[in-house]
Amino acid sequence: MCQAAIPLRGTSAGRAVRLGGMVTFNAEQARKTDRAYNTPDMARQRLRTLELLQPRADEHVLDVGCGTGLLAQELAALVGPGGRVVGIDVSRDMLDLAEGRCSDMTQVQFVEGSATSLPDDGGGFDGVTCTQVLLYVAEVELALAEMHRVLKPGGRIVIVETDWRGLVLNSFDGTLTRKMIAAWDQAVASPNLPTRLGPLLRAQGFHAVRAEALPILSTSYVDGGWPAQMAQQFAHYARDQDAVTGDEADAWLDDLACKGADGSFFFCVNRFFFVAVRVASGNMRTGASVVPSGRQELLHPKR
Repeated sequence: MCQAAIPLRGTSAGRAVRLGGMVTFNAEQARKTDRAYNTPDMARQRLRTLELLQPRADEHVLDVGCGTGLLAQELAALVGPGGRVVGIDVSRDMLDLAEGRCSDMTQVQFVEGSATSLPDDGGGFDGVTCTQVLLYVAEVELALAEMHRVLKPGGRIVIVETDWRGLVLNSFDGTLTRKMIAAWDQAVASPNLPTRLGPLLRAQGFHAVRAEALPILSTSYVDGGWPAQMAQQFAHYARDQDAVTGDEADAWLDDLACKGADGSFFFCVNRFFFVAVRVASGNMRTGASVVPSGRQELLHPKR
């Protein structure tokens, strides 16, 4: 007999950050996210991000929604000590983990701030990455305009997003699963973004926009792994919005754990990569920085 999933319960708020109308990150959630993104599937996602961005030695790169710094660390290794990586995130708890991870890399700096008001790098960043951030942002157009603004002419951008309507999941009740996904779409600010992201990028002046998909496929249920964590979040927000009862949410999670135990777990969803370039002409627009004046010199190193 399989072991039931842990029933949903409230978590301590700590320094909780509310995104897109939902509480998403505190110290506990930051640690869980760090664990989930230290898995082979997520490592493969980061590798593809790096392949698409093609960061080079001495370049300056901005990681929007850097989380616990896993991608920033890999970016820093590629740009080297002569380059610069700036990670920005709204969660101080995430940034605490990121700073610890990259403490021996002098070319990395982390800044607390929002995707809709990005730090300026003076001459502009050579590249921008943004992974699973824009679905939490109500003003997606503003965030894209900010990314365009801080990129230098010829600069590249890679955005990664997910459309959860395409989730393939082996569960005992398909109707209940659809309720979970629908509730999640109601909980975030900009759901189902991949279908709209290409035109939005072009509208903000990006060129050479292209998209590709990377499936995240798991046939094993690992407590603390990314599929298990996402299932917990779906159930949590569906219950909180009264889309399902507490008993239904617990039964749904128990079923997934049992399928993991008997070898019948199946989870697959596409991550969509959008790659674009700021056209290499015209002048950089200027805008306000979210970085306090006393820290501006950290973002404007001599090149």
